[in-house]
Amino acid sequence: MSTSNQSRARILQRLRNNAFAYQVESTRNNLQPDWTPEEKIRQFTDKITAVKGEVIQVKRDNWQTTLSEQFSRKNLKRILVGDNALGEQIRRDNPQRDIGLYEQSIENFKDSLFHQIDASVSGCRCAIAETGSLVLWPDAAEPRLLSLVPPVHIVILESQQLFNSFAEVVEKQQWQNGMPANALLISGPSKTADIEQTLAYGIHGPKQLLVLILSD
Repeated sequence: MSTSNQSRARILQRLRNNAFAYQVESTRNNLQPDWTPEEKIRQFTDKITAVKGEVIQVKRDNWQTTLSEQFSRKNLKRILVGDNALGEQIRRDNPQRDIGLYEQSIENFKDSLFHQIDASVSGCRCAIAETGSLVLWPDAAEPRLLSLVPPVHIVILESQQLFNSFAEVVEKQQWQNGMPANALLISGPSKTADIEQTLAYGIHGPKQLLVLILSD
């Protein structure tokens, strides 16, 4: 192993051993929120809608119908889903729609992805009520570009995967035992501001973010 790789390995190991434990313990002892399930949903919804995102709470046994209704309401013609069980289920439930799996390399798929896809649907690892953030761990089935490129991004979130804070996510999911190559924290549609601080949405990513929260 080269000297630079050895140094990198030592730094990463120190982070695994110390940083997460300190951050979680420090937050828990100070300002860690502790909301009820209903309060977490309300807090998360307030944060997302404040930045022009949408949240719909649906029954777990009826979310497919709501998703299909949203496809029609938003006039979404070409939809992209992950190459996994969630994506296959969405395709089965919508046989009349043009729903494709993200199963190609970006080199073969770039033009279609950037210019022809109206929306994408993905799952997520969890969400954070305190900040109104979705946590995605991209993988081969749901690559980063699935959530970063199409103009509309729809996310399926299980209500029990809604945590109070980022510190609680790190602790409960034991990130110190296995971190991803990259993680995405999404807090609303893409937005940016010009030199005069005029806020614009959808310049560098999805113009719309819709979260379906599945609950009993």
